[in-house]
Amino acid sequence: MEGIGIVGAGIAGLHLGLLLRQHDVPVTIYNDRTAEQLAGGRMLNSVAHHHATITRERALGIDDWNDEEYFYYGHHHYLGGGPRPLRFPGFFSAPSRAVDYRLYLPRLLEEFVARGGEFVVRPVQAADVVRLSERHDLVVIASGRGSMSAMFPRRADKSPYDTPQRKLCVGLYEGVAPSEPRGVTMSVAAGQGELLEIPMYAPAGHVTALLFENVPGGELEMLAEISYEDDPAGFEKLVLEKTREHHPATFERIDPARFHLTGPLDLLQGAVLPAVREDYARLPNGRYVIALGDAHTVVDPVIGQGANCASYSAWALGQVILDDPNFDERFCRKVADRRRNHVHATADWTNLMIRTPPPPHLLRLFAAMSENQAVADEFTENFSHPDRQWDILATPERVTSFLARHGMG
Repeated sequence: MEGIGIVGAGIAGLHLGLLLRQHDVPVTIYNDRTAEQLAGGRMLNSVAHHHATITRERALGIDDWNDEEYFYYGHHHYLGGGPRPLRFPGFFSAPSRAVDYRLYLPRLLEEFVARGGEFVVRPVQAADVVRLSERHDLVVIASGRGSMSAMFPRRADKSPYDTPQRKLCVGLYEGVAPSEPRGVTMSVAAGQGELLEIPMYAPAGHVTALLFENVPGGELEMLAEISYEDDPAGFEKLVLEKTREHHPATFERIDPARFHLTGPLDLLQGAVLPAVREDYARLPNGRYVIALGDAHTVVDPVIGQGANCASYSAWALGQVILDDPNFDERFCRKVADRRRNHVHATADWTNLMIRTPPPPHLLRLFAAMSENQAVADEFTENFSHPDRQWDILATPERVTSFLARHGMG
């Protein structure tokens, strides 16, 4: 047997591979694209890494973007609707950062290979997994592409939606002045969706990611459907118009004369169907395969938790591999137990945030955040701790208890 086989070279597969190589475990990562293809392809996402993930990166020795220029320090909230929109900040205890994955993933792949990991470029389908399981001690599926995620049954109790709840449009732009202090702006347009404005380091340098989360059937849904390549100027004009109308906290820092998409590959449009799947599956040959990353959990990007959750999950799986390399069903159950609370809390919190209309206890918490800086800061800090966030948000009674601890009746 040849150690651990990992299908997928996203953050989950690479963090797991690097962790295992730190302990001299043989690892092979299979991916359908080379590092050069990842670097030169279309924008992959607009993810930010919060400080819990950055701490894991430092432990893995891959903290390449550790200067102040890459960091941001909190969130600026704008909640529209009604006669008095709410505007307030929330701050982290340690900074976050957003680095384009066309820079990030190739750098991690380079480090993985330098540390003795094997990287094999070829597509893997579900039909190939049995054969891989006979080569490796354990196969981990860290890619949700094609038929891979279907290997793991969807959990209805953690997957409440049958259709995407947002139509997405995310691009990288010049001409947006950063907020002060530098942070992510989280703008909510009542009944229409959200805009996340993210300072990002990309191949074009320091730019701004605008992630529009548009309610299906709403006034902004067209952003997810209009073609940029057919009419670049018309696309950028529409983005400006919709930002001015629905997300004024961001629009007030845009210079229309300088505003433009940084390139045709720097745009993603589509939708995500949130789902949580079973942690493992038994193959026809009796061996087990573990789900990781998008093969295990897909969340809407509205609160930017997908990559952070994948990193956590990879770390938890890696620790169980190192502690108990007996890849039977008991091992699989230990993996599920180790990561359940964090992963399920991430999914539950995200699903609450995209509920339409929003639940009253969430609105009550946001109103309290606008009045109490400590409440806003704790909510913001918990972007690194989704289990703690769900401890607050899981029920109206928990929100009441949380606010009472902050002296708010």
